[in-house]
Amino acid sequence: MKTILLTIIFGYSLHLAAQDSTLIIPASETKPVQIFSSEKAINANTTETTGKGKMAFKVAHNFGDIAGDNGGLKNFFGLDVSTDIRIGFHIGLGKKFDLIAARAKGGIIQQLWELGFKYQLMQQYENDNRHPLAIAVFANTVVSTEERGHTGPESDFKNFGDRLSNVVQLIMARKFGKVSLQLNPTYMRRGYALPYDQTCFFALGGAIKVPVVANRLNLVVDYFHIFRKEATKDSFLLRNVKFYDPLGIGFEIMTSGHVFRLNFTNAHQILENRFIPSTTNSWGKGQFRWCFTISRNFTLWRD
Repeated sequence: MKTILLTIIFGYSLHLAAQDSTLIIPASETKPVQIFSSEKAINANTTETTGKGKMAFKVAHNFGDIAGDNGGLKNFFGLDVSTDIRIGFHIGLGKKFDLIAARAKGGIIQQLWELGFKYQLMQQYENDNRHPLAIAVFANTVVSTEERGHTGPESDFKNFGDRLSNVVQLIMARKFGKVSLQLNPTYMRRGYALPYDQTCFFALGGAIKVPVVANRLNLVVDYFHIFRKEATKDSFLLRNVKFYDPLGIGFEIMTSGHVFRLNFTNAHQILENRFIPSTTNSWGKGQFRWCFTISRNFTLWRD
């Protein structure tokens, strides 16, 4: 698939944006647009934030392969396997600023602690072409506290810096009518990599939300293309390892007061720091899994 999906999303965004008029509407007739239903599509962060004085407690879970060599009935179509779990706290320190703290199980690299933030730079407003886009920035630092060499050469940390990884992501989104579109250019750096691997990656992600049944069912798709060096790919192919771009497909079921999601992805790990450099599962081989997030919001303080 490579960049086909992202090209369609980006081209469609430019085409529709070019059709906007320059009419300025009074502020009293405008209101913020909710582009996506939560802070994440499937794998991709969205521009949505938690809200000032609120805390979102989130438990994310990725199961095992539904089909393929490691799936099927013997593993109850992946439900017997937990490839990654993330428990996180998203605290709205401001209307547009979230502080993020989380713990993730991880995969090859385990015992991951995440500290990050998301800041919304711009919000899209209805009937106001001065605010045609929502723009946010996400950044995190993740540290592994597992024992050195516990999971093999990938965790052969020499110092504390080897245990760290960082992600910086720009998120640009817009809702066109009932269709939501988004781009996620992403830079990721890790302190340690195998001698034949790379430490820095650039990835271009994108997401789309399309209503299937009005106010009842939405289709959500997100995708990341990883720009990996050819020499690195060749080195892993010699070791019978092939990388694939993470693709997520999900359905949002809307009910009064709640949104239920049924998501599937070939990314076996949850954090960007891990699924960007190390997704080796293929949809074509049945190596995709069910994943879900349970979220509960709390009010910490009121203005």
